[in-house]
Amino acid sequence: MSYRIQMFFPAILVAVVAMPTGLCAAAAEPEPSGGATIRVGQESGDYRGDDNRAIQAAIEYVAVLGGGTVEIGPGVYEMRNALVLRDNVRIVGVPGETILKACKGENIPLVMDGDCNQREITVADGSLLRVGDGVVVSDERFSRGFTVTTATLTERLDANTFRISRPLYLDYMVRNNATAQLAFPVVGGWHVSNCSIEGITVDGNRDNAEYLDGCRGGGIYLFECENVSIRNCVAENYNGDGISFQVSQNVVVENCIARNNAGLGLHPGSGSQHPVVRKNVSFKNGRDGLYVCWRVKHGIFEDNQLMGNQRSGISIGHKDTDNLFRRNVITKNRYTGILFRNESQPMGAHRNRFEQNEILDNGHESGASIVMQGHHHDVVFRDNVIGYSSAPEQELIGIRHSTFSDGLDAEQNDFANVKAKIEEESSK
Repeated sequence: MSYRIQMFFPAILVAVVAMPTGLCAAAAEPEPSGGATIRVGQESGDYRGDDNRAIQAAIEYVAVLGGGTVEIGPGVYEMRNALVLRDNVRIVGVPGETILKACKGENIPLVMDGDCNQREITVADGSLLRVGDGVVVSDERFSRGFTVTTATLTERLDANTFRISRPLYLDYMVRNNATAQLAFPVVGGWHVSNCSIEGITVDGNRDNAEYLDGCRGGGIYLFECENVSIRNCVAENYNGDGISFQVSQNVVVENCIARNNAGLGLHPGSGSQHPVVRKNVSFKNGRDGLYVCWRVKHGIFEDNQLMGNQRSGISIGHKDTDNLFRRNVITKNRYTGILFRNESQPMGAHRNRFEQNEILDNGHESGASIVMQGHHHDVVFRDNVIGYSSAPEQELIGIRHSTFSDGLDAEQNDFANVKAKIEEESSK
C-alpha cells in the first residue's frame, strides 16, 4: 500500500552556547521537542515490529503532526535501510538495549548500464532485494566518496528492475563492473534540521556487510543537515565509519561511542561548521579515531577519548581552520597521536588550538607523537602532555613539523620521554 504524507513543521528556536576567547562559536542545539510521544516496541507500544519499517512509520506519523518524540523499546531491530530522521522529531532508545542491526549485505552486478539521472536499475538477481531496501550503486571508476549513489528501492518494475528514490549521480557502466549493493547508513539524516537521536546502539554487522565510506554513509550519518544532536549513542562494527556528518552545520555529538568500525570513528567533514564533539570515546577503529575532513571550521572538540585506532588519534588538514581541541585523551594510536595532513598554504589547517590534552604512547609507526606535514600556520599547542608514559625502546619525537609550519607555538607543554621535544623535518 502506498500513501503520501504532507508535512508542516513549526519553527524551533535554538540556543547558542558561548565560546571563550572568541576563537569559534559553539553549535546551536535544538530545544527539547514537544508535541506527540509515540512508542515503538516488539511486544508492546503504539507501533509494533522488529525492523526499520515499524520505527520509520512512527517517525513519519510524528513528523506529520509537526514534531515530537519517538521512543523505541529494547530489542534488536533488523535494518534493511536507514532509519531516516525527520525535522523536529526526537528519537530516544533505551541505552544499551535498543539495538539497530544492519542486515546481511549483498553485492549484485548490474546487467544494464545505470545512466546519469536515470531513476531505475536492472540487476542480475532481483530476488536478493525488495522494495524499501537501501542500495549503493557504483562501478570500478566511481566507487568511493561522493561518486557513488545511495538510494531506496521504491518499486519493482519486473523481476530484476527497480525504480529508485533519486536519480543516479553518474554513469555506472556494466563494462566497468557496475553493481548494486544492499548497503546503507543504519541511521541517516538528509536535509533535516532541529532533530535528535539519543540512546541508540547501531550494530553495523561488519563481517556480513558491504563497505560504504563516510562521504555517503556511516553507522550514523548526516548530509546537509542543521541543528542536529547525537547523544548517548553507540556506533559499532560498521563496515565504514562510525559517525559521519557531511555539509552539516551546528551538529552536536556527545557522550557517544564509536568502536571497531572498519573506517573512521568520528568523521566531521565537507564544509561542516560549528560542530561540537565532546565526551565521546572512539577506539579500535580501522582508521583514525577523529578525522577532521575538508573545510571543518569553528568547531569544539573536547573531553574525548581517542584510543587504539589503526591510524592517527586525530587527523586534520584541508582548510580545517579555527578549531579548538581541549582536554582530550589521545593514546596508543598506531601511526601518530595527531596528524596534520600534507597541504599547500592556501589549503592548510590554520589557527587551530590544542590545549590541556594528553597525547601519550602514540606514533610508534611514524616516530613522533605529533606529525605536521605541509603548510599550517599559527597553530598553538599549550599545556598539553606530549610523549610517552615510559621510555620507549625506539627514540621518538614529541612534535615533528615541516619547514612550512609558520607561527607554530608549542613550547609551553610537558614533554615526556622523548628524544627531542620539537624537531623540524628537514633537520633529520
